[in-house]
Amino acid sequence: MLYFEDLQLGQRFFSASHTLSEDEIIAFVRQFDPQPFHTDPAAAKQTIFNGLAASGWHTSSLTMRLVAESELGRAANGLIGMQIDKMRWPQPTRPGDTLQVEVEVLDKRRSGSQPGFGVVKVKWTTRNQDDAIAVQLECAIWLQCRSVAAQDRPTLARAD
Repeated sequence: MLYFEDLQLGQRFFSASHTLSEDEIIAFVRQFDPQPFHTDPAAAKQTIFNGLAASGWHTSSLTMRLVAESELGRAANGLIGMQIDKMRWPQPTRPGDTLQVEVEVLDKRRSGSQPGFGVVKVKWTTRNQDDAIAVQLECAIWLQCRSVAAQDRPTLARAD
């Protein structure tokens, strides 16, 4: 288990990698982002993308999964998101792209409203096999402090 106290400023975590198939991309967008440049390879060639592109939301969802399955995903009580800032998709993700996530700890502080928790600001950068950024964001997460690990399970009344 990872606790608030275990994280250091500048610390980095790396996920495993995942290669996206055309079938995965189309299955996701049919349900969540049904636009022709995501769903139809032939129609996508006639768009600004000049070919099939994964939804940014798919790339972001895969990013979350890769982080949850990484060492950082061993956080006590899970990775409890508070907010996302500066989310961007500078380059489309394509079928066959292999993605990996790097998470960097930018800041951390004890929670002002929830004793036993800390707020950690992290930057997530998902890169493809060519080291091009597919998605990047900064977010704040709640992380349990070691001091409450032996107590009853804490609950979050509100985010600060």
